[in-house]
Amino acid sequence: MKSFEFVLPTHIKFGEGVSQNIANEVKALGHKKPMVVTDKGLIAVGIVGKITACLEEAGIEYCMFDEIEPNPRDTTVMRGYALAQAEDADMMIAIGGGSSMDTAKAIGVLMTNGGKVGDYEGLDMFENPISDLIAIPTTVGTGSEVTFWSVITDTTRHFKMSLGSPKCAAKIALVDPDLVATLPASIIAATGMDALSHAVEGYTCKLSEPITDACGIYAIKLIGENIRNAVYSDDKEAKGNMLLGSMIAGICFGNSDIAGIHCMGEALGGLYDTPHGVTMALLLPYVTEYNYVADLDKYANIAEALGEDVRDIPKRDAAKKAVDALFKLCEDLCIPTMKQIGAKEEDLDELAQRASVNVSVDSNPRKATKEDFLNIFKKAFEA
Repeated sequence: MKSFEFVLPTHIKFGEGVSQNIANEVKALGHKKPMVVTDKGLIAVGIVGKITACLEEAGIEYCMFDEIEPNPRDTTVMRGYALAQAEDADMMIAIGGGSSMDTAKAIGVLMTNGGKVGDYEGLDMFENPISDLIAIPTTVGTGSEVTFWSVITDTTRHFKMSLGSPKCAAKIALVDPDLVATLPASIIAATGMDALSHAVEGYTCKLSEPITDACGIYAIKLIGENIRNAVYSDDKEAKGNMLLGSMIAGICFGNSDIAGIHCMGEALGGLYDTPHGVTMALLLPYVTEYNYVADLDKYANIAEALGEDVRDIPKRDAAKKAVDALFKLCEDLCIPTMKQIGAKEEDLDELAQRASVNVSVDSNPRKATKEDFLNIFKKAFEA
Protein backbone atom coordinates (compact mmCIF):
# COMPACT_ATOMS: atom_id res chain seq x y z
CA MET A 1 0.00 0.00 0.00
CA LYS A 2 1.18 3.51 -0.84
CA SER A 3 1.88 5.70 2.19
CA PHE A 4 0.33 9.17 2.17
CA GLU A 5 -0.64 12.14 4.30
CA PHE A 6 -3.81 14.22 4.10
CA VAL A 7 -4.15 17.65 5.71
CA LEU A 8 -7.16 19.98 5.78
CA PRO A 9 -6.45 22.87 8.17
CA THR A 10 -9.53 24.86 7.09
CA HIS A 11 -12.93 24.63 8.77
CA ILE A 12 -15.45 24.58 5.89
CA LYS A 13 -18.94 25.98 6.26
CA PHE A 14 -21.03 25.52 3.11
CA GLY A 15 -24.58 26.70 2.51
CA GLU A 16 -26.83 29.48 1.33
CA GLY A 17 -26.34 32.55 3.46
CA VAL A 18 -23.32 31.33 5.49
CA SER A 19 -21.37 34.47 4.54
CA GLN A 20 -23.86 36.48 6.60
CA ASN A 21 -22.44 34.89 9.74
CA ILE A 22 -19.12 36.70 9.28
CA ALA A 23 -19.44 38.83 12.44
CA ASN A 24 -19.94 35.80 14.67
CA GLU A 25 -16.95 34.09 13.06
CA VAL A 26 -14.70 37.10 13.68
CA LYS A 27 -15.83 37.31 17.31
CA ALA A 28 -15.34 33.57 17.83
CA LEU A 29 -11.75 33.91 16.66
CA GLY A 30 -11.23 36.67 19.23
CA HIS A 31 -10.23 39.44 16.82
CA LYS A 32 -11.12 43.11 16.85
CA LYS A 33 -10.08 44.61 13.51
CA PRO A 34 -10.05 42.53 10.33
CA MET A 35 -8.70 43.76 7.03
CA VAL A 36 -11.02 42.96 4.13
CA VAL A 37 -9.05 41.93 1.03
CA THR A 38 -11.03 42.21 -2.20
CA ASP A 39 -11.30 44.00 -5.55
CA LYS A 40 -13.11 47.09 -6.68
CA GLY A 41 -15.38 45.16 -9.05
CA LEU A 42 -16.91 43.13 -6.23
CA ILE A 43 -17.43 46.32 -4.27
CA ALA A 44 -19.15 47.94 -7.25
CA VAL A 45 -21.65 45.10 -7.70
CA GLY A 46 -22.53 45.10 -4.01
CA ILE A 47 -21.22 41.68 -2.99
CA VAL A 48 -18.64 43.03 -0.55
CA GLY A 49 -21.18 45.42 0.96
CA LYS A 50 -23.47 42.54 1.91
CA ILE A 51 -20.68 41.11 4.03
CA THR A 52 -19.22 44.28 5.49
CA ALA A 53 -22.74 45.37 6.47
CA CYS A 54 -22.79 42.41 8.85
CA LEU A 55 -19.56 43.62 10.43
CA GLU A 56 -20.91 47.15 10.79
CA GLU A 57 -24.16 45.91 12.30
CA ALA A 58 -22.16 44.00 14.91
CA GLY A 59 -19.98 47.03 15.66
CA ILE A 60 -16.81 45.43 14.33
CA GLU A 61 -14.28 47.92 13.00
CA TYR A 62 -12.49 46.90 9.79
CA CYS A 63 -10.20 48.33 7.13
CA MET A 64 -10.39 47.68 3.40
CA PHE A 65 -7.69 46.69 0.91
CA ASP A 66 -9.38 46.73 -2.50
CA GLU A 67 -6.43 46.75 -4.90
CA ILE A 68 -6.63 43.09 -5.96
CA GLU A 69 -6.05 42.41 -9.65
CA PRO A 70 -5.96 39.20 -11.72
CA ASN A 71 -2.62 37.43 -11.25
CA PRO A 72 -1.81 39.28 -8.02
CA ARG A 73 1.63 40.85 -7.86
CA ASP A 74 4.30 40.95 -5.19
CA THR A 75 4.03 44.74 -5.19
CA THR A 76 0.31 44.46 -4.39
CA VAL A 77 1.06 42.12 -1.51
CA MET A 78 3.55 44.63 -0.09
CA ARG A 79 0.98 47.46 -0.27
CA GLY A 80 -1.58 45.29 1.50
CA TYR A 81 0.94 44.42 4.18
CA ALA A 82 1.76 48.09 4.70
CA LEU A 83 -1.96 48.91 5.12
CA ALA A 84 -2.45 46.05 7.60
CA GLN A 85 0.43 47.42 9.66
CA ALA A 86 -0.78 51.01 9.48
CA GLU A 87 -4.32 50.03 10.50
CA ASP A 88 -3.27 47.55 13.20
CA ALA A 89 -5.35 44.83 11.55
CA ASP A 90 -5.26 41.58 13.52
CA MET A 91 -6.78 39.19 10.92
CA MET A 92 -8.06 39.15 7.34
CA ILE A 93 -11.25 38.43 5.43
CA ALA A 94 -10.66 37.57 1.76
CA ILE A 95 -13.67 38.07 -0.50
CA GLY A 96 -13.37 37.11 -4.16
CA GLY A 97 -11.63 34.60 -6.37
CA GLY A 98 -8.20 33.09 -6.07
CA SER A 99 -6.50 36.45 -6.51
CA SER A 100 -8.04 37.86 -3.33
CA MET A 101 -7.40 34.72 -1.32
CA ASP A 102 -3.83 34.22 -2.58
CA THR A 103 -3.01 37.85 -1.84
CA ALA A 104 -4.49 37.59 1.64
CA LYS A 105 -2.46 34.46 2.37
CA ALA A 106 0.75 36.18 1.24
CA ILE A 107 -0.04 39.28 3.29
CA GLY A 108 -0.72 36.99 6.24
CA VAL A 109 2.72 35.41 5.85
CA LEU A 110 4.32 38.85 6.10
CA MET A 111 2.13 39.89 9.05
CA THR A 112 3.59 37.08 11.16
CA ASN A 113 7.02 36.55 9.59
CA GLY A 114 8.05 39.97 8.21
CA GLY A 115 10.27 40.47 5.20
CA LYS A 116 9.22 40.44 1.53
CA VAL A 117 6.96 37.97 -0.23
CA GLY A 118 9.81 36.68 -2.41
CA ASP A 119 11.64 35.55 0.72
CA TYR A 120 9.20 32.68 1.13
CA GLU A 121 8.96 31.19 -2.37
CA GLY A 122 8.70 27.41 -2.26
CA LEU A 123 7.31 24.81 0.16
CA ASP A 124 7.46 25.32 3.93
CA MET A 125 9.72 28.37 3.68
CA PHE A 126 8.26 30.36 6.61
CA GLU A 127 8.16 29.56 10.30
CA ASN A 128 5.05 31.18 11.78
CA PRO A 129 1.43 30.48 10.75
CA ILE A 130 -0.26 33.37 8.98
CA SER A 131 -2.61 35.69 10.78
CA ASP A 132 -6.12 34.26 10.93
CA LEU A 133 -7.93 34.33 7.59
CA ILE A 134 -11.58 33.82 6.71
CA ALA A 135 -11.96 33.07 3.00
CA ILE A 136 -15.22 33.77 1.17
CA PRO A 137 -15.14 32.65 -2.50
CA THR A 138 -17.19 34.49 -5.10
CA THR A 139 -16.14 32.48 -8.18
CA VAL A 140 -16.40 28.78 -9.05
CA GLY A 141 -12.77 28.19 -9.89
CA THR A 142 -9.75 28.26 -7.68
CA GLY A 143 -10.63 26.35 -4.54
CA SER A 144 -8.11 28.62 -2.83
CA GLU A 145 -10.38 28.82 0.21
CA VAL A 146 -9.27 25.27 1.13
CA THR A 147 -5.73 25.08 -0.24
CA PHE A 148 -2.47 25.99 1.46
CA TRP A 149 -0.82 27.61 -1.54
CA SER A 150 -0.51 31.22 -2.61
CA VAL A 151 0.53 32.02 -6.19
CA ILE A 152 1.96 35.51 -6.63
CA THR A 153 3.53 37.14 -9.71
CA ASP A 154 7.13 38.23 -9.24
CA THR A 155 7.11 41.53 -11.14
CA THR A 156 10.87 41.48 -11.68
CA ARG A 157 10.95 38.04 -13.30
CA HIS A 158 7.38 38.15 -14.74
CA PHE A 159 7.10 34.73 -13.14
CA LYS A 160 4.40 33.16 -10.99
CA MET A 161 6.00 32.03 -7.75
CA SER A 162 4.31 29.73 -5.24
CA LEU A 163 4.33 29.93 -1.46
CA GLY A 164 3.13 26.73 0.12
CA SER A 165 2.55 25.41 3.63
CA PRO A 166 -0.39 24.24 5.75
CA LYS A 167 0.55 27.28 7.84
CA CYS A 168 -0.90 29.61 5.18
CA ALA A 169 -4.32 27.97 4.98
CA ALA A 170 -7.46 29.92 5.77
CA LYS A 171 -8.79 29.27 9.26
CA ILE A 172 -12.40 29.24 8.02
CA ALA A 173 -13.99 29.02 4.57
CA LEU A 174 -17.51 30.42 4.25
CA VAL A 175 -18.68 28.90 0.98
CA ASP A 176 -21.98 30.54 0.06
CA PRO A 177 -23.86 29.62 -3.17
CA ASP A 178 -25.80 32.90 -2.91
CA LEU A 179 -22.60 34.78 -3.83
CA VAL A 180 -22.24 33.06 -7.23
CA ALA A 181 -25.89 33.20 -8.28
CA THR A 182 -25.32 36.25 -10.52
CA LEU A 183 -21.86 35.42 -11.87
CA PRO A 184 -21.44 36.36 -15.57
CA ALA A 185 -21.32 33.43 -17.99
CA SER A 186 -17.75 34.16 -19.10
CA ILE A 187 -16.51 34.09 -15.50
CA ILE A 188 -18.29 30.80 -14.79
CA ALA A 189 -16.81 29.27 -17.95
CA ALA A 190 -13.22 30.29 -17.24
CA THR A 191 -13.20 29.69 -13.49
CA GLY A 192 -15.23 26.49 -13.84
CA MET A 193 -12.71 25.08 -16.29
CA ASP A 194 -9.96 26.11 -13.89
CA ALA A 195 -11.68 24.03 -11.20
CA LEU A 196 -11.92 21.14 -13.64
CA SER A 197 -8.18 21.39 -14.33
CA HIS A 198 -7.55 21.21 -10.57
CA ALA A 199 -9.63 18.07 -10.29
CA VAL A 200 -8.06 16.42 -13.35
CA GLU A 201 -4.51 17.20 -12.26
CA GLY A 202 -5.07 16.42 -8.60
CA TYR A 203 -6.53 13.05 -9.63
CA THR A 204 -3.87 12.08 -12.15
CA CYS A 205 -0.63 13.62 -10.87
CA LYS A 206 2.14 11.48 -9.41
CA LEU A 207 1.40 12.66 -5.85
CA SER A 208 -2.23 11.56 -5.89
CA GLU A 209 -3.46 9.23 -3.17
CA PRO A 210 -6.77 7.52 -2.26
CA ILE A 211 -8.47 10.49 -0.58
CA THR A 212 -7.50 12.94 -3.31
CA ASP A 213 -8.58 10.38 -5.92
CA ALA A 214 -12.02 10.21 -4.34
CA CYS A 215 -12.33 14.01 -4.21
CA GLY A 216 -10.92 14.45 -7.71
CA ILE A 217 -13.17 12.07 -9.60
CA TYR A 218 -16.25 13.33 -7.72
CA ALA A 219 -15.38 16.93 -8.54
CA ILE A 220 -14.86 16.07 -12.21
CA LYS A 221 -18.30 14.45 -12.36
CA LEU A 222 -19.99 17.32 -10.49
CA ILE A 223 -18.40 19.98 -12.68
CA GLY A 224 -18.99 18.05 -15.89
CA GLU A 225 -22.68 17.63 -15.09
CA ASN A 226 -23.27 21.29 -14.20
CA ILE A 227 -20.91 23.61 -16.05
CA ARG A 228 -22.93 24.02 -19.26
CA ASN A 229 -26.16 24.77 -17.36
CA ALA A 230 -24.31 27.12 -15.04
CA VAL A 231 -22.93 29.07 -18.03
CA TYR A 232 -25.96 29.11 -20.29
CA SER A 233 -28.89 29.37 -17.88
CA ASP A 234 -29.93 30.98 -14.61
CA ASP A 235 -29.91 27.58 -12.91
CA LYS A 236 -28.99 28.51 -9.34
CA GLU A 237 -28.54 24.87 -8.35
CA ALA A 238 -26.05 24.32 -11.17
CA LYS A 239 -24.04 27.34 -10.05
CA GLY A 240 -24.10 26.14 -6.46
CA ASN A 241 -22.89 22.73 -7.59
CA MET A 242 -20.06 24.40 -9.48
CA LEU A 243 -19.02 26.19 -6.27
CA LEU A 244 -19.11 22.88 -4.42
CA GLY A 245 -17.16 21.16 -7.20
CA SER A 246 -14.54 23.91 -7.12
CA MET A 247 -14.10 23.53 -3.37
CA ILE A 248 -13.78 19.73 -3.56
CA ALA A 249 -11.28 20.07 -6.43
CA GLY A 250 -9.31 22.42 -4.17
CA ILE A 251 -9.24 19.78 -1.44
CA CYS A 252 -8.02 17.32 -4.07
CA PHE A 253 -5.10 19.18 -5.60
CA GLY A 254 -4.23 20.92 -2.35
CA ASN A 255 -3.22 17.55 -0.93
CA SER A 256 -1.74 16.01 -4.09
CA ASP A 257 -0.46 18.57 -6.59
CA ILE A 258 -1.07 20.28 -9.88
CA ALA A 259 0.90 19.31 -12.98
CA GLY A 260 1.57 20.19 -16.63
CA ILE A 261 -1.59 22.22 -17.25
CA HIS A 262 -0.63 24.61 -14.48
CA CYS A 263 3.05 24.59 -15.41
CA MET A 264 2.08 25.86 -18.85
CA GLY A 265 -0.86 28.02 -17.79
CA GLU A 266 1.13 29.83 -15.13
CA ALA A 267 3.85 30.51 -17.71
CA LEU A 268 1.22 32.08 -19.99
CA GLY A 269 -0.34 34.09 -17.19
CA GLY A 270 3.01 35.26 -15.89
CA LEU A 271 4.16 36.53 -19.30
CA TYR A 272 0.92 38.02 -20.63
CA ASP A 273 -1.03 38.72 -17.42
CA THR A 274 -3.92 36.67 -18.84
CA PRO A 275 -6.59 35.68 -16.26
CA HIS A 276 -5.62 32.39 -14.65
CA GLY A 277 -8.85 30.55 -15.43
CA VAL A 278 -8.60 31.35 -19.13
CA THR A 279 -5.07 29.97 -19.44
CA MET A 280 -6.02 26.78 -17.61
CA ALA A 281 -9.13 26.30 -19.72
CA LEU A 282 -7.48 26.68 -23.11
CA LEU A 283 -4.57 24.36 -22.23
CA LEU A 284 -6.56 21.68 -20.40
CA PRO A 285 -7.39 19.50 -23.45
CA TYR A 286 -3.93 19.84 -25.05
CA VAL A 287 -2.02 18.75 -21.96
CA THR A 288 -4.54 15.96 -21.37
CA GLU A 289 -3.91 14.81 -24.93
CA TYR A 290 -0.21 14.52 -24.08
CA ASN A 291 -0.77 12.88 -20.69
CA TYR A 292 -3.57 10.34 -21.14
CA VAL A 293 -1.32 7.50 -22.31
CA ALA A 294 0.49 7.59 -18.95
CA ASP A 295 -2.54 6.30 -17.01
CA LEU A 296 -5.22 4.74 -19.19
CA ASP A 297 -7.34 3.64 -16.23
CA LYS A 298 -7.59 7.07 -14.65
CA TYR A 299 -8.23 8.92 -17.91
CA ALA A 300 -10.91 6.37 -18.81
CA ASN A 301 -12.50 7.13 -15.45
CA ILE A 302 -12.34 10.84 -16.28
CA ALA A 303 -14.06 10.21 -19.61
CA GLU A 304 -16.83 8.33 -17.87
CA ALA A 305 -17.19 11.04 -15.21
CA LEU A 306 -17.58 13.58 -18.03
CA GLY A 307 -20.48 11.57 -19.45
CA GLU A 308 -18.69 9.57 -22.15
CA ASP A 309 -19.78 5.98 -22.86
CA VAL A 310 -16.66 3.86 -22.31
CA ARG A 311 -18.32 0.45 -22.09
CA ASP A 312 -16.97 -2.41 -24.17
CA ILE A 313 -14.19 -0.47 -25.86
CA PRO A 314 -10.40 -0.81 -25.55
CA LYS A 315 -8.95 1.01 -22.54
CA ARG A 316 -6.81 3.31 -24.68
CA ASP A 317 -9.87 4.37 -26.69
CA ALA A 318 -11.79 4.94 -23.46
CA ALA A 319 -9.01 7.11 -22.08
CA LYS A 320 -8.80 9.07 -25.34
CA LYS A 321 -12.47 9.97 -24.89
CA ALA A 322 -11.44 12.19 -21.96
CA VAL A 323 -9.43 14.28 -24.41
CA ASP A 324 -12.33 14.49 -26.85
CA ALA A 325 -14.74 15.48 -24.07
CA LEU A 326 -12.46 18.32 -22.93
CA PHE A 327 -12.00 19.70 -26.45
CA LYS A 328 -15.79 19.63 -26.89
CA LEU A 329 -16.29 21.38 -23.56
CA CYS A 330 -13.89 24.18 -24.55
CA GLU A 331 -15.77 24.56 -27.83
CA ASP A 332 -19.17 24.63 -26.14
CA LEU A 333 -18.01 27.23 -23.61
CA CYS A 334 -16.30 29.43 -26.22
CA ILE A 335 -12.92 29.27 -24.48
CA PRO A 336 -10.49 31.54 -26.39
CA THR A 337 -7.41 30.27 -28.20
CA MET A 338 -3.79 31.23 -27.54
CA LYS A 339 -3.84 33.64 -30.47
CA GLN A 340 -7.04 35.23 -29.20
CA ILE A 341 -5.46 36.01 -25.82
CA GLY A 342 -2.52 37.69 -27.58
CA ALA A 343 0.17 35.01 -27.37
CA LYS A 344 3.05 35.45 -29.82
CA GLU A 345 4.80 32.68 -31.72
CA GLU A 346 8.22 34.10 -30.92
CA ASP A 347 7.46 33.68 -27.19
CA LEU A 348 6.73 29.95 -27.33
CA ASP A 349 10.28 28.90 -26.51
CA GLU A 350 10.34 31.21 -23.49
CA LEU A 351 6.97 29.88 -22.35
CA ALA A 352 8.21 26.30 -22.64
CA GLN A 353 11.31 27.15 -20.62
CA ARG A 354 9.20 28.70 -17.87
CA ALA A 355 6.87 25.70 -17.81
CA SER A 356 9.81 23.31 -17.54
CA VAL A 357 11.07 24.90 -14.29
CA ASN A 358 7.68 25.14 -12.57
CA VAL A 359 7.66 23.73 -9.03
CA SER A 360 5.07 21.08 -10.05
CA VAL A 361 6.71 19.80 -13.24
CA ASP A 362 7.80 16.51 -11.67
CA SER A 363 4.22 15.75 -10.62
CA ASN A 364 2.99 15.49 -14.21
CA PRO A 365 1.78 11.93 -14.88
CA ARG A 366 3.97 11.73 -17.99
CA LYS A 367 7.52 13.05 -17.96
CA ALA A 368 7.60 16.40 -19.74
CA THR A 369 10.72 18.25 -20.85
CA LYS A 370 11.06 21.75 -22.21
CA GLU A 371 10.84 20.27 -25.72
CA ASP A 372 7.61 18.47 -24.84
CA PHE A 373 6.08 21.67 -23.46
CA LEU A 374 7.18 23.52 -26.57
CA ASN A 375 5.44 20.98 -28.80
CA ILE A 376 2.23 21.29 -26.78
CA PHE A 377 2.41 25.08 -26.91
CA LYS A 378 2.92 24.92 -30.68
CA LYS A 379 -0.10 22.67 -31.15
CA ALA A 380 -2.28 24.94 -29.01
CA PHE A 381 -0.98 28.06 -30.77
CA GLU A 382 -1.74 26.65 -34.22
CA ALA A 383 -5.33 25.77 -33.32
